[in-house]
Amino acid sequence: MADVQYFAVATTADIEPGEVFIADVEGVQMAVCNVDGDFYAIRDACTHDGASFDQTDLEGPEIFCPRHGAVFDVTSGAVLGAPANAPVDTFPVRVTGNTIEVGIQQ
Repeated sequence: MADVQYFAVATTADIEPGEVFIADVEGVQMAVCNVDGDFYAIRDACTHDGASFDQTDLEGPEIFCPRHGAVFDVTSGAVLGAPANAPVDTFPVRVTGNTIEVGIQQ
């Protein structure tokens, strides 16, 4: 099994509840999401057409693709609404002090 390496992407003050923060981690575009103080990371690409989540906010754990309205659960990556039919990749997140770190398998 591959090791997970964590990378600092933001502080907890940088991402308010309901906000999405786009980060590049080792060449992988990620959307880091604050769901009521808990942080989650998903690949920043809708599985329907590759659109970025940079122009959207959260409604609870749900993120909406700004282009065609596909809906995903940021806690699991699951598709909640068409036109997407494949889940979005998720990444492990940890908070150390006030630093948000996202993990990449190495």
